[in-house]
Amino acid sequence: MASTKLELFQKRRMRVRNKLKAVNEGKLRLSVHRSSKNISVQLIDDARGVTLASASTLEKDLGLVGKNNVEAAAKIGATIAERAKAAGVTEAYFDRGGFLFHGKIKALADAARENGLTI
Repeated sequence: MASTKLELFQKRRMRVRNKLKAVNEGKLRLSVHRSSKNISVQLIDDARGVTLASASTLEKDLGLVGKNNVEAAAKIGATIAERAKAAGVTEAYFDRGGFLFHGKIKALADAARENGLTI
């Protein structure tokens, strides 16, 4: 039976998330979503089911609306690190979802690390 691209992506996303949750119990999750036009990231406390901080290229005050490139991803990574610090968070685990860890996703993670968030 042939699987669609979306089904394969969702299987890969859940495989990554479940492995990370098993290893990083009690830590906060830094979850990334990338579309064809935007990129967004959330800092989630799975124990309470609460999003503590988020950042996206859709936020008008960041001036990145509709930009989905490596520079925009790096700016989003720096922004989420600053917002995490403001929320009192210094450590999280990086949930890349079903996306490969290169390009925009890697730039976002590196920028978050450079700005003080331990991933």
